[in-house]
Amino acid sequence: MRASPWLPVLLILALGAYLLPETRGAQDAATPPAADAAEPARPGVPTGRGLPGSLPEASRAVFRQARPATVRIESLDLMTQEGGIGTGFFITPDGQLLTAYHVVSTGSLFQVTTLSGQSYRAQVVGFDEQADVALLKVQGRGPFPVLNLVTRAPRVGEMVLGIGNSGGDFLQPRRGQLLNLNVEAGRADFPQGTLEMNAPLAPGDSGGPVVDGNGQAIGVISYIRVDDSGLTRRSYAVPVVEGNQLITALRAGEKRDVGVAGLIFDLIHSGRTDPPGAVVTRVARDSPAARAGLRGSELDENGNLTRLGDIIVSVNGQSTPDADAVIRALRGAGVGAAVTLGYVRNGQPAQVKVTLVARASVPDLRE
Repeated sequence: MRASPWLPVLLILALGAYLLPETRGAQDAATPPAADAAEPARPGVPTGRGLPGSLPEASRAVFRQARPATVRIESLDLMTQEGGIGTGFFITPDGQLLTAYHVVSTGSLFQVTTLSGQSYRAQVVGFDEQADVALLKVQGRGPFPVLNLVTRAPRVGEMVLGIGNSGGDFLQPRRGQLLNLNVEAGRADFPQGTLEMNAPLAPGDSGGPVVDGNGQAIGVISYIRVDDSGLTRRSYAVPVVEGNQLITALRAGEKRDVGVAGLIFDLIHSGRTDPPGAVVTRVARDSPAARAGLRGSELDENGNLTRLGDIIVSVNGQSTPDADAVIRALRGAGVGAAVTLGYVRNGQPAQVKVTLVARASVPDLRE
């Protein structure tokens, strides 16, 4: 099943990339970089396939049990008329469902489609940007089939099943093995402490469940890594456990955003300057960084770099030798924190103070 005609197409990012909501439109468009995030390389990644007939009988049984509780999520930004497709799954009979936060973070209108073909409007109840998990509530009458969350920690080596909507599929399985627990992302703007798998996930699977052999959800699909050869791929999911702090906060309606200054960084040059620091490639409009006068890189009419942007070398006096260090420091400070950024422009050091705001409050970061 394909997306609605109003959805443009995004490609997944290699070397550590969110599994973006699958979209339609411009062939080589890429995801907007996150606020105060490094701008990564953007090669495409082959879509993984998983068909019920190719599954062992035990996995087919788990798939048949879990699939009715899984849904397709269409997200639309009414301001830009851009959107995408992701996945989610019901955790309560009255229509609460989990998905990845980046599936809905830039949207303002959400439609949920169930296995039976029924479609419902939905709204965001709570989210945790740092964990990349959101809780939605559909505007429809239940009861809806649910996936129970595990009450125990998963075990390395067990077979797991992801369910998603990538590659034009509709709620299809992606089977793999759980390789590691509590994995660090290697990037400050990605969720930490994730489950690592070798299930063949791809764009459109974001937000879908990772299910264990008992048919219980152990994680929410988030991002992948691809090695330099493009052959070895690892998939990552945010662990979910019934009654843990994350799930309790989401059900209470908490909305936990991260603090940003409105800086987008250049991975190619960041960390390679003298002194080493995070090179600003762009400053978001109407952001604290823009109001403070920080500058991004300059390009000629052919798109060639003519001048590097400001180089952020410290946050609150602590050295930040690359973009990841800046992102980590700003996220650690939090929304509303006043921070001092040390930077170098044209070889001259300077400082500026900015007050961090919630990422969702800077519209330019949606572009």
